Amino acid sequence: MNQTPSKPKAALWMGGWLALMLMVTVAGREALRELNVFQVMELRTLFGFVLLYPLIRRNGGFAAMKTSRPVQFIGRNLIHYGAQLGWFFALTLIPLGQVVSIEFTMPIWTAILAASFLGERITLWKVTAIVLGLVGVFVIVRPEAGEINQGQLIALVAAIGFGISVAMMKSLTRTEKTVTIIFWMLVIQSIAGLLPSLYVWKWPSAVTWGWVVVIAFCGTFSHYCMARAMLYADATVVLPMDFLRVPLTATVGWLIYSERLDLFTVLGAALILTGNLLNLKPTTPIPAPVGT
Repeated sequence: MNQTPSKPKAALWMGGWLALMLMVTVAGREALRELNVFQVMELRTLFGFVLLYPLIRRNGGFAAMKTSRPVQFIGRNLIHYGAQLGWFFALTLIPLGQVVSIEFTMPIWTAILAASFLGERITLWKVTAIVLGLVGVFVIVRPEAGEINQGQLIALVAAIGFGISVAMMKSLTRTEKTVTIIFWMLVIQSIAGLLPSLYVWKWPSAVTWGWVVVIAFCGTFSHYCMARAMLYADATVVLPMDFLRVPLTATVGWLIYSERLDLFTVLGAALILTGNLLNLKPTTPIPAPVGT
């Protein structure tokens, strides 16, 4: 399902991803005040399926969702499901900014996998964007030496899982429609989480139902935005754009939960933005020497 490469279109779809993921972060923390993480994940996938149904019909119905790559779909979505569980659980243990900052080791794993298995080139600009982004992340978090708590470790494992998942999704976009990718994500993850969610089930309050709907809507269509962005640019181009979620999430944590926002956050955000701007520079060939 290749499209003409376009970094501006990829950036536009990633803007949608950023906005929706910020809402998922807040809604996830609020829903987990009352519900178990397995139940939140199961309700998210079930509601997400309902929300996706109009797009399924528009793209040919369930018959059009057939795939010749079931093994890769199952593997990708089980890995992604485990990473999501870890990410939601980490939201209850450490500040929002730390969760998202640690998550941003993900482009390292994605870039390595995309280069190793998908044949993507890692250019100097891509490397620079990743390095500046990660430096910005560490400036914001400033972890103290020797102090990695349970929440930070869970967030790191989730980041590795997300990196594997994104590389596998990039491979799927070469042959599968965006709606098909999201459809099978919801189907496989709803099956995987059914029994654990029933074991811990409790009926949510009206307010929590509202947060669950927000998680379902934003979580489902954030992946739609990510998959669309992958159609227009390499994974190693798309993922560094996501670094902007770090300062944005830190700002949300400060505004809503009174979490830390200081000069270091501003400096880290500047480094992240610089990396993204460099990553969007067009690739130009090196001119040949005169006389050749």
